[in-house]
Amino acid sequence: MPQIDIPSIVLLVFAGLGILSSNSSITIAAVTLLFIRVINLHQLFPWLEKYGLSIGIIILTIGILSPLASGSISFQSLFQTFLHWKSLAAIAVGIGVAYLGGRGLVVMTNQPTLVTGLMIGTILGVAFFRGVPVGPIIAAGILSLFIGKS
Repeated sequence: MPQIDIPSIVLLVFAGLGILSSNSSITIAAVTLLFIRVINLHQLFPWLEKYGLSIGIIILTIGILSPLASGSISFQSLFQTFLHWKSLAAIAVGIGVAYLGGRGLVVMTNQPTLVTGLMIGTILGVAFFRGVPVGPIIAAGILSLFIGKS
């Protein structure tokens, strides 16, 4: 009797939840990892575990900086950011979120078993509360406030 491939089943469940919640990021990630398992490229997993978050953060940062690089945001509008209270509040919130993200990366690195719970919470938030799937690292940062840094 063949053994059940639990990681593949979990990835299928994540892919299904991603489809149900219209979360293409989770769906694509789960299907990609499932594909890597199916074509037997298991040697990629240690590399992905080591560098995946860093590469993702680099790509996210490129997306955030693109309006500056393309000239869509002028120097004048960038300067005016520091003159309006809403923009200053946005800067403060950005600092707080970056701090939580840093704590979240520590938690996700030191306690990888929590990642599944964070992903399930994110999927449920998207599916049932009209959330946006950008929160696992920040969620881990908030979680770190309750459980400690590591």
